[in-house]
Amino acid sequence: MAAKLSGPGGKGKFELGQNADINVTPFVDVMLVLLIIFMVAAPLATVSIRLDLPPATPSTSQPEEPVVVSIQRSGSVYIGDQETAPARLAADLNARFGITQVTEERVFVRADEQVRYVAFMEVLNALQDGGYYQIALISEDFNT
Repeated sequence: MAAKLSGPGGKGKFELGQNADINVTPFVDVMLVLLIIFMVAAPLATVSIRLDLPPATPSTSQPEEPVVVSIQRSGSVYIGDQETAPARLAADLNARFGITQVTEERVFVRADEQVRYVAFMEVLNALQDGGYYQIALISEDFNT
């Protein structure tokens, strides 16, 4: 087998011509394989989180005043302006809501930034022991 490397022009039978066409077949094959891989992998990458979204239609009633449980730096617990203790927290909340059995009542919890973690968890545990599972934590930005 021989090939002409140099020499005068002219087309010989061993002349290697230039091919200016792009061969796209391997490119299309690779793209189809990647498309199939991503179509299979995309549904597996989703994470489902349960959200309690409000209804799409606005309600005509006024929203009720939220019940806020505050934990002070000293460890004292308040429901609004009324002082309570973690042991009496569920009973005082039932009296505040005017109910005997907890259903879907939401309680907001605000704590001072200097509150010990033990005191905070004691309040949360007292709420859950009393049947209050709809607990919202209030965070405030003090840097502004």
